[in-house]
Amino acid sequence: QVQLVESGGGLVQAGGSLRLSCAVSGSSFRRYAKGWFRQAPGKEREFVATISWSGVSTDYGDSVKGRFTISKENAENTVYLQMNSLKPEDTAVYYCAAGRYGPSRYQTSYDYWGRGTQVTVSS
Repeated sequence: QVQLVESGGGLVQAGGSLRLSCAVSGSSFRRYAKGWFRQAPGKEREFVATISWSGVSTDYGDSVKGRFTISKENAENTVYLQMNSLKPEDTAVYYCAAGRYGPSRYQTSYDYWGRGTQVTVSS
């Protein structure tokens, strides 16, 4: 049973930084693309960032490009999302996902999802 467990969320002031982690259980999933999505209250879940299983290819949503960085640690089967210059509009629940095909901006490309971690940015 694959599990994705997010951590690192919390409350931060605007302009601050946070690093989210996603621990993926199961060595067979190291060759899966990984992605981060977020969902703010009353809004649809949106794409944040994705990384290929090799780590060579990355892609970012327009609203986070230049501020967020996705990376992965293969030995630990962990994916990170470094978030800098945070804004109040970044407030959301952040979800990690893993997919056999990718990387992709589309939620339907991902087979497994974590439960999410809350990020709150105060103004």
